[in-house]
Amino acid sequence: MKVLVLGATGLIGTAVTKELLQAGHEVTGLCRSERSAIQLQCLGATPLLGDLRDPDPWAGVVEEIDGIIQVAATFEKDMGPVDGRVLAALMQAAKKAGSRPRFIYTGGCWLYGETLHEIATEDNPFNPLPGFSWMVENGEWLAASSAFSTAIIHPAMVYHAGGGAFTRFMSNAHKNEPIEVWGDAGIRWPLVHRDDLASAYRLLLERPDLTGHFNASAQVGEKVGDIAAWFAGAPGIAIKAPEEAVAAYGKLAEGPMLDQQMSSAKLRNACNWEPRHIDFRKSGIPKSRP
Repeated sequence: MKVLVLGATGLIGTAVTKELLQAGHEVTGLCRSERSAIQLQCLGATPLLGDLRDPDPWAGVVEEIDGIIQVAATFEKDMGPVDGRVLAALMQAAKKAGSRPRFIYTGGCWLYGETLHEIATEDNPFNPLPGFSWMVENGEWLAASSAFSTAIIHPAMVYHAGGGAFTRFMSNAHKNEPIEVWGDAGIRWPLVHRDDLASAYRLLLERPDLTGHFNASAQVGEKVGDIAAWFAGAPGIAIKAPEEAVAAYGKLAEGPMLDQQMSSAKLRNACNWEPRHIDFRKSGIPKSRP
């Protein structure tokens, strides 16, 4: 398949691009800079210079592709409207071309809100943090469009050897400082290694008959205190009150303070997704980052 990846050089997108190329797909990656273009070329992908904030000049590439994977976000206050403009431009281009590409859109575990002792499945209603409500709205709009065959994937907390969800922990460990836990050590995080997540994107891409929502978690819910303690060693952990975390890091800090558990049974059963990293402790990630 010829696949357009939005966010192809990001945390998730890099792994998705590699996964697709290894499976024999042709990848075009949207990028804003020459540096990102060179990175994509080194991977074996074709760079498409363009800006997420100005999709009209590049959206016409839809005429030449079979699938789209959206793993890009500005993570600024206007990220919802930016995403909406991207979707609108791609819908218009697809309808003009008379094609119906496969579209894999990215949601996230935070859209479920707190699940506490319940394990969230795709049947759970969404209860997103206010800053991410646009993701639910845009996903529903996309899924209802006849322009695409759409599946929406909801990743758990994503980690990899370079950090991801564990970046702060690894940084503190490298400095031999206590690992900072926001809120409560008993809060649970569903987890997924980004390489396993990348395979989930590919499998769903290759199954245009599968539409709707799919959760991607290799570990249903690990206590954040246990995760931090594994990285901490002798320095131990330090609890930061919720209001202090938000004051220091902004509203996005509310996400890691959600107590969540999430099942991926639907994804596993639908396309035989079998994550290789089922315990972050045995995944080969370092306990600190230089």
